[in-house]
Amino acid sequence: MIDIKKDERLSILNHSCAHLLAQAVKHLYPKAKFWVGPVISEGFYYDIDLGDYTLTDDDLEKIAKEMKKIAKDGKRIYREEISKEEALEKFKDDPYKIDIINELSEGDVISCYTQGDFTDLCKGPHVDSVKECKNFKLLKVSGAYYKGDSNNKMLQRIYGICFDKKEDLDEHLALLEDAKERDHRKIGKELELFMTSDLVGKGLPMYLPNGYIIWEELENYIKEKEKKLGYQHVLTPPLGSVELYKTSGHWDHYKDDMFPAMKIDDEEFVLRPMNCPHHMMIYSNELHSYRDLPIRIGEIARDCRYEASGALKGIERTRSFCQNDAHLFVTPEQIKDEFGLVVNLILDVYKELNIKDYRFELSLRDPDDKVKYFQDDEMWQHAEDTLRKVLTDLGIDYVEKIGEAAFYGPKLDVQVKPAVGNEYTLSTCQLDFCLPMKFDLSYIDRDGKKKTPVVLHRAVFGSLDRFIAYYLEETKGVLPLWLAPLQVNIIPVNNEYHLDYALEIKKVLAEKNIRVKVDDRDEKLSYKMRESQKNKVPYTLIIGDKEKDGHSVSYRLFGHKETETLSLDDFIEKLEKQIKERCV
Repeated sequence: MIDIKKDERLSILNHSCAHLLAQAVKHLYPKAKFWVGPVISEGFYYDIDLGDYTLTDDDLEKIAKEMKKIAKDGKRIYREEISKEEALEKFKDDPYKIDIINELSEGDVISCYTQGDFTDLCKGPHVDSVKECKNFKLLKVSGAYYKGDSNNKMLQRIYGICFDKKEDLDEHLALLEDAKERDHRKIGKELELFMTSDLVGKGLPMYLPNGYIIWEELENYIKEKEKKLGYQHVLTPPLGSVELYKTSGHWDHYKDDMFPAMKIDDEEFVLRPMNCPHHMMIYSNELHSYRDLPIRIGEIARDCRYEASGALKGIERTRSFCQNDAHLFVTPEQIKDEFGLVVNLILDVYKELNIKDYRFELSLRDPDDKVKYFQDDEMWQHAEDTLRKVLTDLGIDYVEKIGEAAFYGPKLDVQVKPAVGNEYTLSTCQLDFCLPMKFDLSYIDRDGKKKTPVVLHRAVFGSLDRFIAYYLEETKGVLPLWLAPLQVNIIPVNNEYHLDYALEIKKVLAEKNIRVKVDDRDEKLSYKMRESQKNKVPYTLIIGDKEKDGHSVSYRLFGHKETETLSLDDFIEKLEKQIKERCV
């Protein structure tokens, strides 16, 4: 539970530290002009105009040193309320402050805070003394357009963080360092998993051979589980006609998130943002009886959505991605069992992949909202009660989110807390009563009459791209054996004497579909061992006289210093068992 008082205290402290930063900048760069210096979730920043001068990391060190000096003097911070005329006069040399003052409404209280030789326009509140801001760290500098408008001047934004205690600051900085090491973009570059190219296009990552191995293994893993549950996999095109999305309703409600339409002959097409319309059409391809249901259609499907360039991030937030998507066509009576199977599948995957930090949210309608939601009280009540019962029967704790359902049905979201960044939705299951009606889908029921099926939209991994980003950051790139791009690295002690046996081992392992290579570079053994650890290879084999003569292998597990020796047959059996069981 959040300590509100502590949270408020940190907010005030960080805003006060932003003023300390501005004071230090003014000392070092007397012509500096200041726009705003708000508190953010990661601390604070201040946007500054330094003319043509561009700050460097060395400048940040100088600014921090000056801040320490000011904080040590321990000047008190004083608040003063002034009139608009006084404010315009006091800040007449700073056009950014003048702009803020002129935007204030009549009757707004205008206040400023003074600490020593520095006064800044601010509504506050602040701490009592600059001495309280001594435990800070300047984090980085970047560019920021004035008022966020690219037509305006580019200012320099300095980020920082401040805590009451040095121990809290040190702990936070350690977390930031850990987050930097976990960043999937850094790991992806080091392990050669994926790349981006502005020539190809922003937000369009390309998977390199190592990255595609991870992708393919995850695709095979989830398809294998789905097939055991009766899913039928399909392949549909990554675009569709505008008419398709007008029928589904996405054109009216989702057009701004789509790429623009392309006219070909007398038709208009769009890159698809989701797969459900295509799957509706596959269901409608033939007549169905109630005996055919449930029908479970799955696809690893390529989708494209417009994302602002500032929101793009590696393979986590992209403009082209693949969803682990499925649509389950069921009768109303089958909702409970099918929803339960989806929840159990999610739990099973999370357990096997060692995903532990997650929670369930059940999004429900607001019954008082007669505009947003599809109007059928009996349908909503049945659906919501069914989902509640499944979760309760499975012993799953969940939070109800009233008013968060989509207009066409309630949904279950699984929120994960990643090692880096904020909580987000990984898996989801959405009930839909409307889309089957829009496409006039039906089945022949027991009474011989046509009925409309209910659809469950379901994604376990969400998108494979985002899941890989999440999993790389959770594991710091130390993947389980079955997912590792390179599973075994063989290092002969001396190429002249041991290379032939190393190549023999490689041949045997490769025949067992184990991903293996021999490092026969003309480098020192210690160097090649370090490289193998740096590349996070699960098993590194060291092959010398003893191993060659005994037809054995000596191996070192990633992250371990001990070396174990096994016969080659026993080693192969060990690997095959771990891969088959997908040990983590």
